[in-house]
Amino acid sequence: MTKFLQILATIAFVVGGIMLLCAPAPAQTAVVMKASSGEFTPTRFTVVDEGKAGAPDVVLIPGLSSSRAVWDAEAKLLAPNYRLHLVQVNGFAGQAAGPNATGEILPAIVDELHGYIAAAGMHPVVMGHSLGGLLTLMLAARYPGDVRKLVIVDTLPFYALLFGSQATVETVRPQAEAMKQQMLSIPDEQLAMVAPMMAHQLVKDADGAKIVGAWSVSSDRKVVANAMVEDMLTDMRPVLGSIKTPALVLYEHDPTLTMPNADRYEALMKSSYQPMPNATLVRVDDSRHFIMYDQPAKFDAVVEGFLK
Repeated sequence: MTKFLQILATIAFVVGGIMLLCAPAPAQTAVVMKASSGEFTPTRFTVVDEGKAGAPDVVLIPGLSSSRAVWDAEAKLLAPNYRLHLVQVNGFAGQAAGPNATGEILPAIVDELHGYIAAAGMHPVVMGHSLGGLLTLMLAARYPGDVRKLVIVDTLPFYALLFGSQATVETVRPQAEAMKQQMLSIPDEQLAMVAPMMAHQLVKDADGAKIVGAWSVSSDRKVVANAMVEDMLTDMRPVLGSIKTPALVLYEHDPTLTMPNADRYEALMKSSYQPMPNATLVRVDDSRHFIMYDQPAKFDAVVEGFLK
């Protein structure tokens, strides 16, 4: 049982979500983005627009299994001065899987983000947490003209480094597939038993942990598992040097955690982002993976300062 818990704890950090039994979710209506070039309707995600019309645009992308509501505090803070585009990936936190039920997920999301941005005629700041941070890096690398600034929240450019500094996509592939099968086969009663431990691994704040757990329950389990594997097998390090966009990278730091070890994780973050010429790294003390819940005042102050 101890080994079982260790495996789940590792999965929890890598995917940035609690691996609970995921139930089918009701469909939600996608926002249609009207632009001079016509209409663009995403199929991989939905978008809710908030804030000040005509103001600078900010696109916010949550992590694996997460709802756009992870940005509620930031939306309230930024809405008076920015036009916000709050993304939620289909299959996560109560949205039907749609096309994300089959095939590759992450590259298709990136292409649709590009289409959405182009249709709107905007040049936004793009902010992503965890898997959303990886999508943000992928967008900036593939479509550099789309983004004005980047905010990356607790995202390693290659998550498999958590398993060892010599990890490669090919050496990690069998482990990623095994973790996927482990996740899909865990009995309901075991998931229920370890859920509190999983939440505490990701969020120190008790209310935040409850919220994150609820999102995981309503996520599509197959979509989450497939996206997790893609996340683990995506290595952005070789292209970071080509991303010239100004970037803010925030990362957690909690010495009481063993996964990830705080000092090792900090070293990985610094070395991984070193090739990115215009990246500024900020450590947020006394926080875990959901920094915005554990240290909201520090998080919001740093983000708001970077956007100005």
